[in-house]
Amino acid sequence: MAIDPRTLDYVALGILVTVVIFFIYLIIYIHDIPYEIAKKRNHPHRDAIHVAGWVSLFLMHTIWPFLWIWAYLYKPGEGWGMEKIKIEEDTDTKAELEALRQKIEMLEQRLSSDASDETTRGEAR
Repeated sequence: MAIDPRTLDYVALGILVTVVIFFIYLIIYIHDIPYEIAKKRNHPHRDAIHVAGWVSLFLMHTIWPFLWIWAYLYKPGEGWGMEKIKIEEDTDTKAELEALRQKIEMLEQRLSSDASDETTRGEAR
């Protein structure tokens, strides 16, 4: 029993169409990776990254690596990392720091008095 050549043509055409559809889906999926990263990180420019991903399809993928970098630059909870954050000092830390300064001054005074005592003892001999 032989297979009709037309049947093989239709099978080959079906495989070709399936591969082309899969390839198109793969390209779209890959170009949406920066957008998915931006969405996951709650990026303020995620819509711009999404549109730029589609534009990248027509620009032969030249800006796609920059979109990836742009999506990763924003850190959740930290932002861009360029803002200056005012650090408030804790009152307990200030008190501990002042106590340590007083102890250091006391030790320096004791060392200087011990050194002066030794020099006076050395002169008396």
